[in-house]
Parts: sequence; structure tokens; C-alpha cells
Amino acid sequence: MKLLLLLLLAIPAAGEDLRVATYNVRYPAPGDGANVWHERKDLFVRSLEQMRLDVFGTQELFAPQAEYITAKLPQYAWFGISRRGNHEDEHMGVFYRMDKLKLIESGNFWLSPTPEVAGSSAWGMTLPRMATWGVFEIKSTGRRLYFVNTHFPHRREDEAARLECAKVLAAFLLKRPRGIPAILTGDFNTDAAGAAYELLTQTLKEAKPADAGGTFHGFSGKPGTARIDWILYSGLKLKGSEIVRFNEAGRYPSDHFPVVAAFSAP
Repeated sequence: MKLLLLLLLAIPAAGEDLRVATYNVRYPAPGDGANVWHERKDLFVRSLEQMRLDVFGTQELFAPQAEYITAKLPQYAWFGISRRGNHEDEHMGVFYRMDKLKLIESGNFWLSPTPEVAGSSAWGMTLPRMATWGVFEIKSTGRRLYFVNTHFPHRREDEAARLECAKVLAAFLLKRPRGIPAILTGDFNTDAAGAAYELLTQTLKEAKPADAGGTFHGFSGKPGTARIDWILYSGLKLKGSEIVRFNEAGRYPSDHFPVVAAFSAP
């Protein structure tokens, strides 16, 4: 809680600021025991209330989780489809405050040699991987913003596949109109170093947390050293970023810490 309070004090939620996060919600796995979704769903909602986000990308999101979040926090809308091209599996759901952002256009693509083919996969990955994107108009300024959210393959042996996924993402971002800021959020399942990170940061900057450390902790609150959840951006002024370790008496809303960044709204 202390670090979260420091974040909120250091980055005031002024009307011209844009508060962004990447947040792996942990899917509703029946084997999670005390951490199963129905036991932590209200804790998860409270973590969102504390962070006061304007737009955030999620990973491992299932449709009933999204519906619960928006029912409890009706200021948010969300969009996305699952990696199977329907609503029956993991989504890269993007949530946004309707009073601050207007969704102009949205879509999805798959991290494969055929990005337009729903459910497509390659490079030895065991599951389809994808990205969900949206173009927003910032209501206070009339400017536009690209937002892309993704989840890379998870196995140790998928490092080469993660580089190929990064190439697909980079190609998509290069096609956007010049002069429009962009934000990329995701669980990249690899440390903020290495080939995939180096490729993406050729054209994007990381909103690197001041207290950079590990982001996956398996509901223990004790992460490893790898920072696998990133916020990357271009065309924006970063005001601050932090790994948020919100918990209540040692209970955590997810098995990942969210990463939060504040930008000056374009």
C-alpha cells in the first residue's frame, strides 16, 4: 500500500493527465484455491479504484471477468475478442473511461505470419497469441491516441517465438499514421531486456518504473527479478511510472503486479 500511496501523491490525477496500466488479471482458474476469481474479484475492483486509471490493457481476461468489472465500475467500457476469435477464451481486453476517451476504431490481430486470421499461431507456440488495439480521441484535447495490448507466449523455450511476435507488433505500429502517439501494454513473458525488448524499443520507449523489479509473484507478493509486464510508448511525455503492489492483509488481486504510468495528455 505504501508504494501505491506514493504513486498517487506523486502523480496527481489532473484532468490533463492520462493514467495508463498493464494488468494481467489471472484467468478464473478453478485450481487457484483461496485465490480463485470469485474470492478475489472485489479485491481486484478495489485495486482499480485505487489506481484511478483512464485506460488499461489486460491479459488472461475472460468475458465474465470483464462483465463483472464494468458492472462494478460503470465509468469504464471495454472491448476485445478472445485469442480463438470468439468470447470463450482469454481476451486482451482494453478498458477505458468513457468520460475521458472516445473510441474511434478498434480491432485485433494475431501474432503469426497471418495476423488477419483469427486463432492463427506459429513458431512452435502452444496457444494462439494476439493483440487488441484501439484508436481513441482524448475528449479534453481532441487529439488521437493508438493503444495496443498483447500477451506473448509463456514458456522458457518460446524466446525465439517472442522475437517473432515482437516483429509482428512492430510492423503493425509502423503502419499507423505519423504524428499519432502510441502506447503498447502487455505481459511479454520475458524480462525487459533481450531480443524482443530491444526490437520494440528501437521505435518505442519504456515507461520504466522508478522502483523497477519483478512483476510476476504468483499471489505471494514476492516476485522474481524479471519485469515481464511493460508499458511502451511514443509521442507522449512521461510523468511517472510505478509497479503497484496493492494488497489487503497479504491478499493480492492477481498473480501479477500491475504497472501504472502517467502521461501528459497529448
